[in-house]
Amino acid sequence: MKRGRPGPSSRGTAERTLVSVDTAGTATGADDRDTEDHHGEQGPAAAGDTAPAGPAGEAGRRLGTPRLQPPEERPTSRLWHVTLSVSGPRTPLAEVRRGLEQLAHDHPFLLTSRYAVDHAEIRYWEEARDLHDAAALALRLWGEHRSTARLPPWEIVGLEVIDRTTYHQRLAEGYGPPPAVPIGVHPY
Repeated sequence: MKRGRPGPSSRGTAERTLVSVDTAGTATGADDRDTEDHHGEQGPAAAGDTAPAGPAGEAGRRLGTPRLQPPEERPTSRLWHVTLSVSGPRTPLAEVRRGLEQLAHDHPFLLTSRYAVDHAEIRYWEEARDLHDAAALALRLWGEHRSTARLPPWEIVGLEVIDRTTYHQRLAEGYGPPPAVPIGVHPY
């Protein structure tokens, strides 16, 4: 195995070179011990050849491998404070409490739940790339856990999703949702 640029060799051989790209963007061959090709000459990478410029010039793109995104372009997750309100037919309080406690066990980021016989409010932190992803996850929470946590057959009637900065700003200004203390499942 030789080191070098992937693709046909410029020396007339049809052998292809296996190359991987590390996070620093440098190419390394599958066998770093071999720095010469089979004829005793230095391979293209060792001889100073570079990949041609242009649309087909990037070695990884010619082979169909994905391009690494620079760190500043990679999507990052953020924390979102979610308040989910559900409502429906009257259900015994013990059954509502048991379902919400199971939901808290299944969903470890659950901060607090308040409940009554016909409605409940769930507050928790969600990690997501953006507001749309956090809202989509929140809207699926009740339905996905309805059978496993044996939650009441209620529907979602309200949703608030705010970023961490806004949540803390609201608390500092004295309005917004009260802090999630005490943590746990509590009746209204």
